Amino acid sequence: MSYADLAKEANQYSNVLSEIRRELHQIPEFGLQTPNTLARVLESLHGLGEITLGTSITSAVLHIKGGQPGPTVLLRADMDALAVVEDTGLDFASTNGFMHACGHDLHMAIGIGAAHLIATHKDELKGDVIIWFQPGEEGHGGADVMLEENMHLVTGQMPIAAFGIHVFSSYPKGLFGSRVGPLMAAAGGMTVTFKGAGGHGSMPWLSKDPISPMAEAMSALQTMVNKRFSAFDPVVINIGWVKAGDDHTENVIPEIASFGATIRTFSVENTEKIKRYSIELLEGIAKAHGVEVEIKFLPSTKVLMNDEESIKRVERVINEAFGPGRYWNMPDPIAGGEDFASVVDVIPGAFVFMGACPEGIDPATASTNHSNKALFDDSILADGSALLASLAFDVLK
Repeated sequence: MSYADLAKEANQYSNVLSEIRRELHQIPEFGLQTPNTLARVLESLHGLGEITLGTSITSAVLHIKGGQPGPTVLLRADMDALAVVEDTGLDFASTNGFMHACGHDLHMAIGIGAAHLIATHKDELKGDVIIWFQPGEEGHGGADVMLEENMHLVTGQMPIAAFGIHVFSSYPKGLFGSRVGPLMAAAGGMTVTFKGAGGHGSMPWLSKDPISPMAEAMSALQTMVNKRFSAFDPVVINIGWVKAGDDHTENVIPEIASFGATIRTFSVENTEKIKRYSIELLEGIAKAHGVEVEIKFLPSTKVLMNDEESIKRVERVINEAFGPGRYWNMPDPIAGGEDFASVVDVIPGAFVFMGACPEGIDPATASTNHSNKALFDDSILADGSALLASLAFDVLK
């Protein structure tokens, strides 16, 4: 069986996968508990292999045993949605205040398609395949929970390779892309709270205004990034929210002023440095203004590092399955974060992007992932399924 033959076989599933994806799109769930989503996924996995359910979150692992003994390969599909009110106008749009605005409904359908392809030809496998269906990717650390619960060890051995796919609404339809080394940033954040002493706005010298040091700090953090970090190992700090005072009055100096920022880094070294440098800077500003500061760093994903041999395998398999011109060797990583990074931190593997911009829409102007207007073309599901299945067969041949 060639990978091109597997891709042709996957095309026979195209309509069914589209229907499954659209059903899942209408029942989005948030965070680590996605019971209705998982139930629908399990319906489509019935009879394909052994199912292991998570204990603290609504996760599942499908274990497909190969015809011959051998190592294990891990494939992954995430299941959770975003707290976004959908505004796509689709006849299968969600209406419950959540939305699959990052394409996880497509990821689940791709995982289901790959499962059927692998199960159909499992006698050709020299080893086992496990497929993760994981909640809580969107900042909830679902992959880490599954690792803590040893869901990667359901076959009794550590997998030797791990692969995942992520669709993008603003990438050309059907184009795969990835790169060796860092693909996605470590994504974390911090909240900063300055505490002073409130008072009358006409007499600021009798109070301790927390807004002035907060404003200085927000600007100084940007300067710090520019002056203390190499442009060739980038760091991003972006302020996402600011809170101070009451918008019903202008003559009151508040006691508290705070802001929150996202932090993106592409190396372990800079992940640690940004914490140390930020504390030094913010505590210095607070001291200069005579106020107190509290700094809290939020949990961070790891940098998603693609294994070189795995990326070589991805490129070769794509060429064999779909022909030339379907793989883009990305020159740079992106600053988005992804908890599959925790998987490839312990198992060599690769994460692959896949374009899903619908026909008739310019990818350059398409609504991006996480937009409440993001549109994804589900005609790409068969190819995504074929790629994941082919990668498993390639490792275990």
